[in-house]
Amino acid sequence: MRISERVDNAIRAMGEIAAAGDDAVVKADHIAQRQDISVKYLLDILGELKRARLLRSRRGPDGGFALARDATEITLADIFRAVDGPLADVHDESLRQLSYRAPNESLVEVWMAVRASLRRVLESVTLADLVSGVLPDPVGELTTEYLRQTAERHG
Repeated sequence: MRISERVDNAIRAMGEIAAAGDDAVVKADHIAQRQDISVKYLLDILGELKRARLLRSRRGPDGGFALARDATEITLADIFRAVDGPLADVHDESLRQLSYRAPNESLVEVWMAVRASLRRVLESVTLADLVSGVLPDPVGELTTEYLRQTAERHG
């Protein structure tokens, strides 16, 4: 599973906007500078988030971008899907329609489990969780497991 730079930048931009507070309007230049993202590239991403109805924009000297919904209602999965499509895409096929020949029939179940595990994390973490730094318990448990396994593997 690869998390694209586009998804990473989109989530960090949304985090900046969420951290500014309810109904705050944040300029793209401000986000770009704070998160070290090209303004042109960021504006393209913000446009996608706006089309997905995760952001709203205001023009003019006091313009910028604001969350279209409360930060508690926007998950990382919402942002991921807005800029990159499905959470786990297997060569543009629906997992329900995917099938393999023997001896690989069960590979579809593996891909389903991968997508389900991504959903478990990305659909449970909201922007409010992210900016508060208080993540849901299952995410913390998975993080601890990852750190333990990495330490065991790399000594």
